[in-house]
Amino acid sequence: MNSPYFFSLCLTSANPPFNLSSWGQEKLKDDVRWKYGIPPAGNANYAWIQHMIHHLAPNGKIGLVLANGALSSQTSGEGEIRKNIIEADLVEGIVALPTQLFYSVTIPVTLWFISKNKTQKGKTLFIDARKMGHMVDRKHRDFSDEDIQKLADIFEQFQNGTLEEVKGFCAIADLQEIAKQDYILTPGRYVGIEEVEDDGEPFEEKMARLTSELSEMFAKSHELEEEIRKKLGAIGYEI
Repeated sequence: MNSPYFFSLCLTSANPPFNLSSWGQEKLKDDVRWKYGIPPAGNANYAWIQHMIHHLAPNGKIGLVLANGALSSQTSGEGEIRKNIIEADLVEGIVALPTQLFYSVTIPVTLWFISKNKTQKGKTLFIDARKMGHMVDRKHRDFSDEDIQKLADIFEQFQNGTLEEVKGFCAIADLQEIAKQDYILTPGRYVGIEEVEDDGEPFEEKMARLTSELSEMFAKSHELEEEIRKKLGAIGYEI
């Protein structure tokens, strides 16, 4: 069963248009694909999600790239659709990605991993990967092979039941925890805030040091401002 054909049936990926409006909902209200609710006329995100779910094999999986709004939108019935999909135990993992990964748009996006037959029943993996990747130029970010392998390893550990949660980065939530969050899937709600190691410097001393450094920086900026004014004045440009 490890043939390429088997994997083409069971594991698919898709990058549908973000927040597509005017997708023809009025002609498709009775469509069999809307098992979890009729998608709103003004946004096709949950039409795409349900379309993909409908066409999955009984043990199928899919990775979807979606705009962040799909994680938390409550308008026009989207919240109820998301709730129904979660309650059906289809959402295996959510990964929040950083900005500037695409050449056409700079907005941050999210990876949804949906599975018809999850290994970890009743649980969802959340990863906040917004700090990952590196800038290849001033406008574009990329993930290294090591970054990709790190995410893959986390998913494998999650599926094997061996994952150790990392505050601010990855966490596992059950259906009850997600319900407490009103079925919102934003990873930050589950992974929490990264713990910062205590450097041992007392708070009052640290604040005194930082404000002193800031004062020095302000003074330096005023000196630079005055120098620029003088140089511009020397060539006939007054500010």
